[in-house]
Amino acid sequence: MAQKNKTNFSPYKRKNQGKVQSKSRGHLKADSIYDEEEANDRLFDIFKNHDFSHISHEARLAMAKYYVLLMNEQNKQNITRMLNFRDIAIKQFIDCAIINDLVKLEFPLMDVGTGPGLPGIILKILNPDKPMYLAEGVQKRVNFLKDVRESMGIQNLGIFGRNIDLRFLYPMHAVITRAVEDISNTLENVKHSLQLGGVVYFMKGPNVDEELQMALEKHGEHYNLESNIKYSLPKSTHDRRLLVFRKIKSHPTVDLEKILDLDYENDDE
Repeated sequence: MAQKNKTNFSPYKRKNQGKVQSKSRGHLKADSIYDEEEANDRLFDIFKNHDFSHISHEARLAMAKYYVLLMNEQNKQNITRMLNFRDIAIKQFIDCAIINDLVKLEFPLMDVGTGPGLPGIILKILNPDKPMYLAEGVQKRVNFLKDVRESMGIQNLGIFGRNIDLRFLYPMHAVITRAVEDISNTLENVKHSLQLGGVVYFMKGPNVDEELQMALEKHGEHYNLESNIKYSLPKSTHDRRLLVFRKIKSHPTVDLEKILDLDYENDDE
């Protein structure tokens, strides 16, 4: 149970310090990992100190469990670059969760290039009854995502073990991405699966104007820029941009024989 009267982190009483200790061929490991109870308490403190205490107790517990799963997997194989607990809480969990406050997300929602599940797992935790999908092309991350889904008992969460490109035809109403791929490429890659009237959310850094302009010039016939939201993570200097595109015109019908040339074995049935 979170200690609501805490104002500062308690001294470390065990080896749960979440520091980076070892590095072998680019594989960073945490020297130790907080258990779920400790992680939950520390998330409570960090969220409170960053004006993000509206996250429910249940959601915070789920995030703590996800953190433990993520760090345990990282110590087996390299699936994420961020290991410091405070950084994870602010630059990953709050960074993803704040999208739920900035806009009214539409569903079903697919997270493209989700990596180890960001922002998809966090948004699913905050919207447990909404249908979501995760798409990831790296096999070790796909396996991890399936383990997370099973370990946390997450329902109504589909997983596509592939990169999303022009061959992907599964109909989607909404797409979100935190990946580094540029806007134009993503809009191109989802054009056959995103339904008319569907929406694409881009989680970007502050210096995205040139990339945005190029996307508007290339895709303006089929997509409308609905929102361009500048914001910062609470009580930090981390500036962000959320771009929301709406599909306003259908793309030409695709030739199925030309694009359906791969058999994907890693998708859910």
